[in-house]
Amino acid sequence: MKKSKYSWKLAKEVANTGEIESWLKEKSLPSFLAPMLWNRGIRTVEELTLFFEPSTEAIHDPFLMYDMEKAVARIQEAIALGQRMLIYGDYDADGITSTTVLKEAIEMVGGEVSFYLPDRFKDGYGPNRETYDRLINDNGIELLITVDNGVAGHEAIAHANSLGVDVIVTDHHEIPAVLPEAFAVVHPRHPEGHYPFGDLAGVGVAFKVATALLEEVPEEMLDLVAIGTIADLVSLTGENRALVQFGLKQIHTAQRIGLKALFEKIDNDQSTATEEAIGFGIAPRLNAIGRLGDASPGVRLLSTFDEDEAEQLANEIDIVNMKRQEIVKETVSEAMALLEMKQDQDIYVLAKEGWHQGVLGIVASKIVQETGRPALVLGIDDDTGIAKGSARSVEQVSLYEAMNSVSELFTHFGGHHMAAGMSLEKENLEKLEVGLNHFVSELNIDFSEGPPLAVESSLTLDEVGINQIQGLSLLAPFGTDNPSPYFLFENCDTKAIKQIGADKTHLKFQLVNETSQLDCIGFGFGSDLSDITTAENIEVVGQLAVNEWNGHRKPQLFVKDFKVSGQQVFDCRSKVFNEDDFNGEETLVIVSSKKEYERLYKQGISSIILLGEVTLNTITKDWQSVVVVDCPVKVLDLKEVLDELNYSQLYLYLTSKEQCYLNGMPNRDQFASLFKFIAQYSNVDIRYKLNDLASFFKIDKNLLIFMIQVFFDLGFVTIENGIMSKVENPTQRKLEESLLFEERQQKIVSEKFLLYSSVSELQDWLSKQED
Repeated sequence: MKKSKYSWKLAKEVANTGEIESWLKEKSLPSFLAPMLWNRGIRTVEELTLFFEPSTEAIHDPFLMYDMEKAVARIQEAIALGQRMLIYGDYDADGITSTTVLKEAIEMVGGEVSFYLPDRFKDGYGPNRETYDRLINDNGIELLITVDNGVAGHEAIAHANSLGVDVIVTDHHEIPAVLPEAFAVVHPRHPEGHYPFGDLAGVGVAFKVATALLEEVPEEMLDLVAIGTIADLVSLTGENRALVQFGLKQIHTAQRIGLKALFEKIDNDQSTATEEAIGFGIAPRLNAIGRLGDASPGVRLLSTFDEDEAEQLANEIDIVNMKRQEIVKETVSEAMALLEMKQDQDIYVLAKEGWHQGVLGIVASKIVQETGRPALVLGIDDDTGIAKGSARSVEQVSLYEAMNSVSELFTHFGGHHMAAGMSLEKENLEKLEVGLNHFVSELNIDFSEGPPLAVESSLTLDEVGINQIQGLSLLAPFGTDNPSPYFLFENCDTKAIKQIGADKTHLKFQLVNETSQLDCIGFGFGSDLSDITTAENIEVVGQLAVNEWNGHRKPQLFVKDFKVSGQQVFDCRSKVFNEDDFNGEETLVIVSSKKEYERLYKQGISSIILLGEVTLNTITKDWQSVVVVDCPVKVLDLKEVLDELNYSQLYLYLTSKEQCYLNGMPNRDQFASLFKFIAQYSNVDIRYKLNDLASFFKIDKNLLIFMIQVFFDLGFVTIENGIMSKVENPTQRKLEESLLFEERQQKIVSEKFLLYSSVSELQDWLSKQED
């Protein structure tokens, strides 16, 4: 049995989608999309039209946004008066694109404007009083415009006001109870506003200001809007969906020189780029420069008209991203090592000196993905004694509420349900860990189920085809609130399984049934090779795609999760048993050799039983794993014990030093010849003459030793100080009366079956109940 990482939530069957199906039929679109659309809340003709056929009508009037007229008028005034303007942005992809959009718009109407992207480490996120003071005084700034930040910058904005500088805030983040005293606050969810769509990204708000300022929709900027919107993981519904759809079309034209240069670095065809290319190729590179240092090259790249400069900047950004990847990989490895000591916790607090502040959010996300539990990852500054970091969570736990329960421990914290940032004195880390775990334990969450994963429906392999997969692409662009659908495949077998990738971290295999097969790729599933190899009835959840290779097109499944029901049997008969791999509390080790039993017990393996010397009713019943180290004398002895146990995984090593089946049993003539020899030569030195005797009788040395042991067992010979002597007038006995002879006969039968049966034959044997 192999549990899934996620808790699969299969969508309820939709009973009545007639209106949706009729509309789809009218538009010559596949009807199987109907239940998926229903589950996404796309149910009326108006909603369907907006979803599939976006028009400029989906892009709302910017002047519906509160304070927009006031903000635009102030910018126009600054341009007319020649006042110095500064755009104060943010260091992520949304902030970079927001800054570029507003900068280009102001320049298009004849204004001159500079920009500043705060340093993550020196300035922090959002308005900073000292930074505002420096920028205003050093540059003579008279109008400051924030993009993708500012709504919580009360102190810095008040200070700017005191210096006679107007501040226009354009932002999309959570609105505080009291707004800052800015000249204008442009926000899609302004408490006094009535803008029809509240989920714009920072770049979406900047685009609204640009549209109002230019008095038309600047289509050439839609590529930037798409990038920032996708990167910031805002809801890809409503107006955002339309903006991204139009933006992707603009990206396909490759008119922006800097973006074209960056696309060349991700090895993706810009003319057909999807939201995936942006989300996994472009956005991480723009985010990387702000994570590790100065983000302003991102603005210069996206706004340059110089091909040489574009190439140079794209190279620099790509190099920074590779460095970011290396730092993330190293930090994740170190964090996972720390995690080994915290397996019993509900929320993880991982902290270490030297961790780079810019990647801690990524690392926390990877910890959550791996464990299904919330995680705080902090870097400790030895000079200040301050631990500063980021946190990510799962749906069941609100990070903000958890951190608020121990707020006295922080020097600063902020965030929301799923993500947060914080700083505290390192002496408080242990108290933080205890306090957060107490808070989460009170929620009584069963983390063993894993985080929820929405699954669209269950499919059979026969239902998968190129046309169906292409139909699914009509639901794109995918993202928050419009996820790429996951499908469940049940009761399948696997074949053609192999690890791929330079370090074998990925897995490629096929799901098969009696009539069909489906190619599968599992990125990061390399360590699950044995689980998938042993799976007879596997259940797999993944996303469907079309794989194109050498002119051939085939359906393919990108694996998200899998589980195997029932018991798994791992064939380890060709491997060497290593006790260090099986020294857990949930593992039972079974041995047949008393010598091996004593050795393993001394090695510290306490959950171990010796076949033949164990009482069945005293065995603990429930185990995650059972390991059979060596081949038993009697097959039935092993079967009786295994039948008494409840286990998920059975590892069969079944080692045999004697190799009884291969070496066989000496025949009666060989026994008779040896007996006559002993009778003729009364005293035989078996310490030094065994090899000579084996050669004389033309028999394997180990078989010769066995024959001598049988004679000794039957009382035919004595052995003293290595000298074997015939017993005078011994009691006549049959060879079969020797326990050693009988044991070897049984061992031959045991080895023949256990060592040379196929895995499927052993599985059938294990599933049968003995009478």
